[in-house]
Amino acid sequence: MRTQPADRPKGLGFTLIELLVVIAIIAILASLLLPALSRSKQQAQGIGCMNNSRQLTLAWRLYADDNRQVLPYGYAANFPRLVWSGSNNYDESDTPTDPGNWDAVDGIETGAIWPYCGKSTAIWHCPADNSTGKNAQGQLVPRPRSYSMENFIGGNDGTLGGWDVGTPFYVALKLTDLRTPATTFILLDESEYTINDGFFVVETAGWTGSPNAAEQIIDYPSARHLNAAGFSFGDGHSEIHQWKDRHIFAPAADYPQLVLSHSPDVFWLQSHCTPNAP
Repeated sequence: MRTQPADRPKGLGFTLIELLVVIAIIAILASLLLPALSRSKQQAQGIGCMNNSRQLTLAWRLYADDNRQVLPYGYAANFPRLVWSGSNNYDESDTPTDPGNWDAVDGIETGAIWPYCGKSTAIWHCPADNSTGKNAQGQLVPRPRSYSMENFIGGNDGTLGGWDVGTPFYVALKLTDLRTPATTFILLDESEYTINDGFFVVETAGWTGSPNAAEQIIDYPSARHLNAAGFSFGDGHSEIHQWKDRHIFAPAADYPQLVLSHSPDVFWLQSHCTPNAP
C-alpha cells in the first residue's frame, strides 16, 4: 500500500510556493488578455458610435425630405428651432449656466431633427465619450451630445460671419446641393475639449486640392476610438477614420488653433467637406 510522505501531512492542500506559481501564471495571462479585451471594448464602442451617427444622419435626411429638401442650420442664433442640434449654448465648461452642456431637453430635444429620432437621446452620445457637465444642482452628469455638423452643411444665419463661406467651397443649403454625398461628411464625433455649439469648423483657407503649408485646425475631432473618430456621410453610411498627425489626436492641453504644415489629417477633413474643383 502507498503511504503519505512524512514531510507532507495528510489532508494538506497546495504549498505556498505552488500557490505563488498559480498566482504568477494568472497574472501573466491577465497581462496578456487585458490589452486585447480593452481593444475589443474600444472597437465595440466605435461600432456603437458609427451606428449612432448613422441614425442621426437618417433623421437629418428625413427632416430634409419633409421640408422640400431644405437642410437644418448648423448654427443659427436667431432661429434656434431651425438648428439641427437644438441649443447653441453648449460650452465645453462644466458650469450650470450652459444648460445644453448637461440638459438633454435644451441641448437635443429642441433641435430641428429631434422629431425624427424616435425619442432616443442615446443616439446623440458616443459610447466612448466620458465627458461630463455640471447641472443646476452642481452635480456632474454625462454630457448629452457628442456629435457636431460640418460647417458647410446647412450653413448659419450670418451670426458666425464667414465660417461657412469661401470661394473654394460651396455651402449645401438643400439636400440636392450635395455633389458627392458618399465623400461629404455630415456629422462627426467631436473632441470633448472643443465641442461647443453643433457647428464643426473646418478651416479651408489656402485650399489647393493637395496638402499645403497653410492648413489650420480650429475645432478638433475626437480621438476616442484608438486615435480615430466616427463620421457619417451624405449617402447615409458611417465609418471610423484613423488619424495620423499627433497634433490631432494628442494636441497641447489647451487645444490651440494651429497652422499645421502639410497635415494629412487637416487635408482629409478639407477634402471631405464640399470643395469645388481646385
